[in-house]
Amino acid sequence: MKIIMLGAPGAGKGTQAKQIAAKFSIPHISTGDIFRANIKENTELGKKAKEYMDQGMLVPDSLTLELIMDRFANADCANGYVLDGFPRTNPQAEALTKALADKGEKIDFAINVEVPDESIVNRMSGRRACLTCGATYHIKYNAPAKENICDTCGEELVLRDDDKPETVLKRLSVYHEQTQPLIDYYKNEGVLREVDGTQDMNKVFDDILAILQ
Repeated sequence: MKIIMLGAPGAGKGTQAKQIAAKFSIPHISTGDIFRANIKENTELGKKAKEYMDQGMLVPDSLTLELIMDRFANADCANGYVLDGFPRTNPQAEALTKALADKGEKIDFAINVEVPDESIVNRMSGRRACLTCGATYHIKYNAPAKENICDTCGEELVLRDDDKPETVLKRLSVYHEQTQPLIDYYKNEGVLREVDGTQDMNKVFDDILAILQ
């Protein structure tokens, strides 16, 4: 089962992706994790990606796709995967469709977690991140046991710059311009499914399971 998660930043698609991955014993693949893993392991692709990232540039689509297809070749992807954070644009989606088709494969479901902008701004301003271990929390929905302290490693939690309301609004504007067309793309491919992301997280997950099963 090959699944793509769609939704605006802060819609909760990452949380749902992890739950889907755990439920079906398939890997949750995020582009950020792939970049970090390849850079850490000093692979050839990782070195190329690092050159762009060190200059503050976006990693080109072709290299990102190469890294993703390389990740798909791992044994843990034999039964599928949940892809989170890619594709972000129609050209990326088209390139991914072609790369998979060349291997006789295709995406089974593109799940769009629908949340209005206003809800996202409220949600994201409540997020807190641990810069040491990468764990994320929410002061209302997923609070740490001790206020502003990471449950995992005990370091202090911060409100990241990209979770501040003014930044969130900018990110949403980019999302609507670039990524919203993906919804039409996957609708045309016949694999788009939509869920109401404003519900309780467990209800959202139940709705996704109903689609996948």
